[in-house]
Amino acid sequence: MTIEIHVPTLPESVSDATVLEWHKKPGETVRRDENLLDLETDKVVLEVPAPADGILAQIVAEAGQVVQANDLLGSLSAAELGDEQESVAEPAEPVLTPAVRRLVKELKLDPAAIEGSGKEGRILKSDVMRYLDEHPPSGEPEADVAPAQHPPETNDRQQQTVPMTRLRATIAKRLVEAQQTAAILTTFNEVDLQAVNLLRAKYRDQFEKAHGVRLGFMSFFVKAVVEALQNFPVLNASVDGTNVIYHNYYDIGIAVGSPRGLVVPILNNADLLSFAEIEQAIKAFGKKAVEGTLSFEELTGGTFTISNGGVYGSMLSTPILNPPQSGILGMHNIVERPVVVEGEIVVRPMMYLALSYDHRLVDGKEAVQFLVNIKEILEDPARLLLRI
Repeated sequence: MTIEIHVPTLPESVSDATVLEWHKKPGETVRRDENLLDLETDKVVLEVPAPADGILAQIVAEAGQVVQANDLLGSLSAAELGDEQESVAEPAEPVLTPAVRRLVKELKLDPAAIEGSGKEGRILKSDVMRYLDEHPPSGEPEADVAPAQHPPETNDRQQQTVPMTRLRATIAKRLVEAQQTAAILTTFNEVDLQAVNLLRAKYRDQFEKAHGVRLGFMSFFVKAVVEALQNFPVLNASVDGTNVIYHNYYDIGIAVGSPRGLVVPILNNADLLSFAEIEQAIKAFGKKAVEGTLSFEELTGGTFTISNGGVYGSMLSTPILNPPQSGILGMHNIVERPVVVEGEIVVRPMMYLALSYDHRLVDGKEAVQFLVNIKEILEDPARLLLRI
């Protein structure tokens, strides 16, 4: 009996996907629900599980092929895998996320040798990094042996051409689209984070003990952004042709780096979340981004975005809008600098802030006042409690 393998229902607004990689070859035995192949969409990688026990009979859609929902991917020959077959079968492969599977393949590691710390033994990127620390590649020179000083005697100048991933191609398309369709302008300010630092230091241990997550900077910025958006709703709006759509909810996108590129998971209804809930959600987003397990729903929507280039050491940048949003806040690294406070020179933890906005919708006055509002809130966090 032949069982066909089809492209599953794709997330809403996703029209097609690319076959990323098959994990079985024709003739190999597969188990029901075992991952057969990965499909890459514009935002996420989808796993396609085996619909039944059997033998992979045919691959119809090869790696790199673009497919749509319900297209035929391949077929299985149904087979009852008894105890005898199971006893001679190879041990089950460790559970890997698509991102980790590619990493293991690139580094030419044996996943069976890596102990997974994720749910149900899933191997995480951190597990791979720990394994590399504990098992450095053999054949490397000892620390006290000087490496060769002469470059190899060759005149070969090589280059490699590889196709963009779906995610990278989508990022490129959206960035160009943003610059072509919106009138992007950026305004800057700086914020003294002394008050936030003191508050974090005072309640850090209690907060972590009570909520199981550390009190970071991002929750303060999310809260400040939501407060400023409520005061300047045009920054929470978007252009739709000749219309303006005002949103009475606050879905804040948090730009996160991942092995596949930049992704922007969404904190839905951020105005209703506590500091702890924001920190827990952001921690979960970061973990999922590394593992490649963010869902399409978590990456869809958003009325405003926060991008933190400071984690990479950025001093100043001009962030690009995430269409159709009308604003994006850029955070940067915190540097102790001398500033004048009440007539005296003091050293304070300072951060440059950048607000890029769509000038078709947002006037310069509103943009500047919005950014000043964020600065005022962060320099006096009690305003978040008093709503002033």
